[in-house]
Amino acid sequence: MPTFSLQQVTHRHGQAIALDQLDLDIARGRTTALIGPSGAGKSSVLRLLLGLEWPERGQVRFEGVPLQRATLLQQRRRIGYVIQEGGLFPHLSAGENAALLARSLDWPRARIGARLAELAQLCQLPMELLARFPAELSGGQRQRVGLIRALMLDPPVLLLDEPLGALDPVVRHDLQTQMRELFGQLHKTVVLVTHDVAEAAYLADTLVLMRAGRVLQQGSARELLEHPVDDFVTRFLTAQRTLEEAA
Repeated sequence: MPTFSLQQVTHRHGQAIALDQLDLDIARGRTTALIGPSGAGKSSVLRLLLGLEWPERGQVRFEGVPLQRATLLQQRRRIGYVIQEGGLFPHLSAGENAALLARSLDWPRARIGARLAELAQLCQLPMELLARFPAELSGGQRQRVGLIRALMLDPPVLLLDEPLGALDPVVRHDLQTQMRELFGQLHKTVVLVTHDVAEAAYLADTLVLMRAGRVLQQGSARELLEHPVDDFVTRFLTAQRTLEEAA
């Protein structure tokens, strides 16, 4: 059974169709990257998986069960969510941001402290930085705090929406390496939205190339490169200019 399944999902933003009768399964325990041009529907898929938006038609299933508003809170506790810059509250320290969900569930202070220490080590963030406020952290550090917050309850699923998009190239490269190692260690279902094709190929087992609210092609990076369903797939995967071309 896939972790997520979208069945004939149609979703609009105003008059614009974001998703057009979309069928998509997200494999359990694997990393899936959603790629495609702007407006393809990638972030809409992520918001539907989390229950931040609801389809006009079709159904979204999580572990075989349709998403329902009545049970959404319990389902969300089983899904970690990471966005650009970590989405941290500026008036809370990094540690307070990371522990928000645990505090809402009345975890004892000792349990929270032990979990923060475990995750800080896992995400390669010095413990002393958890006492700082977001404005006192670098972009890479804020992103690590956001990842710690997403992992706090040890959810089986991680959703990441352009998590590295705002970082400089060196920090982004280092975090890509660390995230791939992390995904390999944790064996969670990961769904990643990115505009960076190389990043998607590096981090994900499966690429889902979307266009105009539908899946154009799905498979490994090599499968898409070697067996594209049409010319657009090839053009999209190879459109990024190399440094040699620019020099």
